[in-house]
Amino acid sequence: MNVLVLNGSPKGDFSITLQTLLYLEKKFSEHKFQFLRVGQQIKSIEKDFSTVSEAITSADLIIFSYPVYTFIAPSQLHRFIELLKASGLDVWGKFATQITTSKHFYDVTAHKYIEDNCHDLGMKYIKGLSADMDDLLTENGRKAAIDFFQYVCWCIKNDIYEPAPKASSAPAHLPVSPAKPTQEKKNGDVVIVTDCAKDDKQLNDMIDRFRAVLNYNSRIVHISEYPFHGGCISCFNCAASGKCIFKDGFDDFLRNNIQTADAIIYAFSIKDHSMGSIFKMYDDRQFCNGHRTVTMGKPTGYLISGNYPAETNLQMIIEGRSEVGGNFLAGVACDESNPDEEIDRLAARLEYAISHKYVQPPNFYGVGGMKIFRDLIWLMRGLMKADHRFYKEHGLYDFPQKKRGTALKMYLVGALISSPKLKAKVGNKMNEGMLAPYKKVLEQY
Repeated sequence: MNVLVLNGSPKGDFSITLQTLLYLEKKFSEHKFQFLRVGQQIKSIEKDFSTVSEAITSADLIIFSYPVYTFIAPSQLHRFIELLKASGLDVWGKFATQITTSKHFYDVTAHKYIEDNCHDLGMKYIKGLSADMDDLLTENGRKAAIDFFQYVCWCIKNDIYEPAPKASSAPAHLPVSPAKPTQEKKNGDVVIVTDCAKDDKQLNDMIDRFRAVLNYNSRIVHISEYPFHGGCISCFNCAASGKCIFKDGFDDFLRNNIQTADAIIYAFSIKDHSMGSIFKMYDDRQFCNGHRTVTMGKPTGYLISGNYPAETNLQMIIEGRSEVGGNFLAGVACDESNPDEEIDRLAARLEYAISHKYVQPPNFYGVGGMKIFRDLIWLMRGLMKADHRFYKEHGLYDFPQKKRGTALKMYLVGALISSPKLKAKVGNKMNEGMLAPYKKVLEQY
């Protein structure tokens, strides 16, 4: 086969993910591998897509190779997919898969993003490989890579691939009614972060109505107008100091103009099953804050133009972002069904959250995500010094081995239920004992 590897890492040849593909190239020498640094060379690809077109046309198998950045693929790969779709290149029926490396923090949403876009292009998508960053250094990790590629070859030989989902109807983009602005706005600061173009009437109307019905002062930050020097390149220059290597001032702008607000609203139109490459660049560049949940406690919300109800993966990303960040998600208002009511409800819930400082305890998305970060930062504390200080100060190193008293109790309970005689003697007292501390709380009221 002619195997084309689309290296989406902005680090190019220094990508850890790429090393797995180079390993497979050595192990499967009967196939011809070609590598394109689409992440690192995205600016030149924007000017000339011809080299990419030729490589894709001659490929039998296309492999997307990238590190997982902030729930999805790097912004550079987002931009590449935009260019690929805009090119009109016929890739219908070509086989495609993906290989990623990460610490498994929302790798599922990253893989689903690529899968959805492969289906859009009519490609025959084969489920990809999500590897740990260190897997290639282990015997089991190398075996997993070999097994995966053998499986891919078998799928191609037998024409087996993931079925494309049933196409959903195009969003209606129902019109948004203007609202009379409330006369007296409460003191406060709600920032609306958007990449909305001036000629995007639909999204602008959604923003205008939200600002009108919101009882707090608000302002807009147009990230499409910010002079970004580029997307995050994972150089770790910010690991110790929190200072980005790019000299475009975004790290200071983020901290002084956005993260100081009482609440943050994100407004965008759905593009390629996500928020688009500009928004993804904004997200990735927030890595100047490392893995620190610096806005925890601040409510957030979304104004989205597009068929959001059909985008289940995007829904998971949005909820996961809020849960991991410790932000109350006040709502997501879209224009697919009754946008006026949805926008008004979002404004009302946001007002309540601001005035009452309302925060909900995290669910699985938040607890699971933070446990991955907790263990990662503990291991990398020598490098991620700013993260380490933040995690110590906020008590985020909640390792279970610290709870020695609870562990001892479990040993005692385990000994009781292991003995039939003791278990029969105790009877229902065990359940009563488990409820005892809760009854003490209830007796106080």
